[in-house]
Amino acid sequence: MLDIYLWLAQNGLNILVAIVMLVLAILLDLIFGDPSPNYPDKIAFKLHPTVIIGNFTKKIEPYFKSENARVEKFLGVLLALTVIVTASAPVFFGLWLIYTYIPAYINILVYALVGIIILKMTICIKLETDWAKAATKAIINDDLDEAKKYSHFSRRDSKGLNGSQISSAVIESMSENLIDFKLSPMMSFALFGVTGAIAFRAINTLDGMVGFKTKEHINTGWFSANLDSFVNYIPTRLTALLMILSALILRLDAKNSWRIAKRDHAKTPSRNHGWPMAAVAGALKVQLEKPGQYILGDAQEALTGEKILDALRIRDLTIVLWGFLCIIVIFIVRFWFMPI
Repeated sequence: MLDIYLWLAQNGLNILVAIVMLVLAILLDLIFGDPSPNYPDKIAFKLHPTVIIGNFTKKIEPYFKSENARVEKFLGVLLALTVIVTASAPVFFGLWLIYTYIPAYINILVYALVGIIILKMTICIKLETDWAKAATKAIINDDLDEAKKYSHFSRRDSKGLNGSQISSAVIESMSENLIDFKLSPMMSFALFGVTGAIAFRAINTLDGMVGFKTKEHINTGWFSANLDSFVNYIPTRLTALLMILSALILRLDAKNSWRIAKRDHAKTPSRNHGWPMAAVAGALKVQLEKPGQYILGDAQEALTGEKILDALRIRDLTIVLWGFLCIIVIFIVRFWFMPI
């Protein structure tokens, strides 16, 4: 009987620590944010895990090239595994050493502090929020030159964009980034600990570095692109459902959100990101468009700068709902083992 009580106490502590780590990592990001890519020479930017993983990928990629397409595809698998293991192994073994060799109870505190800092760097909320609000202000003030500065994170040329097109670019980016820089890292941590969050960040960074159907990356990056699609397959669809629920709670058009998500999710090149993008388009009753690639939603209402703020409200509530889902997963997982 005593063994059962000790088991429950230990696993209860693991659950509490994991929940506190997740909450504090998010709060840390909301307070300090991420270093802006507008200042790439700053030490904080250079030391960010995403930047380190991206630079490492760029440096070693030439060694995984071949004139033979099949060989190059195989080398692409090795490239992805090399980057993921290189990023994840130091985190795993570092936290494992802390958890194993520092005296009892002190180890939990040190592990949590180090883990919170690492976990925070896999999540990006404040920086995007600041950009979205700045874009909204510029569009409302009809300062398109200023507003165009914030359309870049949608990977499109800002030349010639009007206010509605900039609003579309920002909302589309927020919908994509909701998965890649917020929800998936949170769930990866809930399931697999801090190492899981870093591993996801490596997978997602690989996709952003080499996961393109260009001549240069079509073979080397095929595995990275498909791996990212695989790990995000369920999160993107759950996210769309939570966005629809958020629209309902916020008294936006949840019914239209569901209709557009079902109708338009497959129109984007990504098999995953179309779900949250179409869901938010429907909730806002607007049409989101990337010229020459896709059109999502119906233009029932004007795509103004204020729509960015409505998209932010949907995004924020979705993060909160996802956080509760992560806590449920933490309860289930930590009752059986403690992922590092």
